[in-house]
Amino acid sequence: MNTPERLYSPLILAQTAKAMEVDAAIYFLGMAITVMKRGEAEKIKVGNFPNLKQVIDQTMAAGVEFYICEASCQLIGLDRGDFIPEANIVGAATLNDLVLEADGTMWF
Repeated sequence: MNTPERLYSPLILAQTAKAMEVDAAIYFLGMAITVMKRGEAEKIKVGNFPNLKQVIDQTMAAGVEFYICEASCQLIGLDRGDFIPEANIVGAATLNDLVLEADGTMWF
């Protein structure tokens, strides 16, 4: 990921949504899935923020669901076992369902 600072925004906004009692989920696709690989998020730290793994852990503790695009895994050549166990690897239809069921979406 060549712009790691962009990864903080969806995590912080999802935590905020949960604090406001709004359902939130994050769907990683394309090269963004690489940050969900075991050991990768610990390497990313921007400014005075905690490292990205700590923010991911806080976001999961808030109850946000994490999804990884299966097609992106195939495109990049990553296996299911490469990722943190808390993330769900799902097909493109899951993203479509999440969007259709949502009152609003944000894209980063």
